[in-house]
Amino acid sequence: MIQQEIVRLFEQLTIAIPKPETELVYSSHFELLIAVVLSAQATDKSVNKATKPLFNIANTPQKIFELGEDGLKNYIKTIGLFNTKAANIIKLCEQLLQNHGGEVPRTRSELESLPGVGRKTANVILNTAFGEPTIAVDTHIFRVANRIGLAHSSSVLGVENELLRVIPEKFMLDAHHLLILHGRYTCMARKPLCHTCVISGYCEFFQLTAH
Repeated sequence: MIQQEIVRLFEQLTIAIPKPETELVYSSHFELLIAVVLSAQATDKSVNKATKPLFNIANTPQKIFELGEDGLKNYIKTIGLFNTKAANIIKLCEQLLQNHGGEVPRTRSELESLPGVGRKTANVILNTAFGEPTIAVDTHIFRVANRIGLAHSSSVLGVENELLRVIPEKFMLDAHHLLILHGRYTCMARKPLCHTCVISGYCEFFQLTAH
């Protein structure tokens, strides 16, 4: 895909998705971090349902740490892998209190040192909380990027690196959410809505299957 086509592709996505933002509900960087940790292998809808009552009671590292694992589990038990996530979140809160003054750190290395935080979660925080032009490759972005032809890689890091290389700078800040939302509501895994897709004219998958 040539650069002109990539520019037009993102111009069309921007028109179709005028508010490219996370669907997780949060009111602070810390709440976002907890929501993203909880969202691994879970839907944003299920996370929001759990975090609404949780954040009403405990929305700081100190307050969640004081809940303890068992107390936290009562709020997140409807989310997959809640036992592991509860353990990680309590340790995460402890580290934030001990090493970062209760604040969410702003560097990738510091974020990735936190329990339950991998490269994808760190990228989400860097992009969504701190406005850095990063790409967090989840299942939607991995599928969409390879399907459209923005990337050709069998690894998550490979897709991330290719996207960082080809996406025009002016779209980098929003590209993460543009691709996620496009994958969530249009370019679905099993039945992509190619007939209503605004970027089908630039998509390798569509060009291969339309004939």
